[in-house]
Amino acid sequence: MCDGPARRKVGIVGFGHLGQYLVRRLQEEGPRHGLELAFVWNRDVRKLQGQVPASLQLQDLARFPEREADLVVEVAHPCIARDHGATFLSGADFMVGSPTSLADQATEMRLREAAQRGGHTLYVPRGALWGGEDIQRMDDRGVLQGLKVTMIKHPDSFRLEGALRERLGAARAVLYEGPVRALCPLAPNNVNTMAAACMAAPSLGFDGVQGCLIADPSLPDWHVVEVEVTGPSGERGDQAFTVTTRRRNPASPGAVTGAATFPSFWSSLLACQGHRGHVVLC
Repeated sequence: MCDGPARRKVGIVGFGHLGQYLVRRLQEEGPRHGLELAFVWNRDVRKLQGQVPASLQLQDLARFPEREADLVVEVAHPCIARDHGATFLSGADFMVGSPTSLADQATEMRLREAAQRGGHTLYVPRGALWGGEDIQRMDDRGVLQGLKVTMIKHPDSFRLEGALRERLGAARAVLYEGPVRALCPLAPNNVNTMAAACMAAPSLGFDGVQGCLIADPSLPDWHVVEVEVTGPSGERGDQAFTVTTRRRNPASPGAVTGAATFPSFWSSLLACQGHRGHVVLC
């Protein structure tokens, strides 16, 4: 009797709300998709106790090769990709759930090179980015002229660094407007959608894609993402192709991640296969 096809083994790095969600989906639905849980790592291992079987708990990320994972999914912090991403890609595909890490040019280059060298794929989940495939197509055809992503959230939903944190107040305020690269280290947990847009549009990249971050106290339970795309001008030269989308994502008060982003990440995880030596939006 022949065995069925081998299941694709998935390691989860990070056990916050999103990591817990992905672990649960893998445990409940993984087999029907040809997937199984290889390991779970969390900075505070105590959080895993009673939630993840001891046999699946990974204590040291440096020992991940022992688990023979085919795919490593990071949903923890940008420092994970910076410090461990290239090692992951030496032995497995890697889905970077904190693509703000790629705003650091050295990190992006190191991961691209590691993916090519190891014959594996660096996957970038679209998260809350609407229309990523269309943006990619325009970029591939050389007709993408401009891209701006505006994110509007309640002040309690932001996890900001440095001077940006000091701008939060009781009134609606534009916290930042400019190139996404400079914003990512100031809001590493909040602007992954913008970072995904930069990866979808490599001709513009982190320096060309514009980001706008707005704190709005009137939105306690919504995350709003607006994407503005500019294409080529018409024959007269005074008209340009434009598309604007507005995504309203329900969110618990104070939550960093909106409700619709959870199943989006699961869909991205399911799409992480069939590529080699590429950087792929999923």
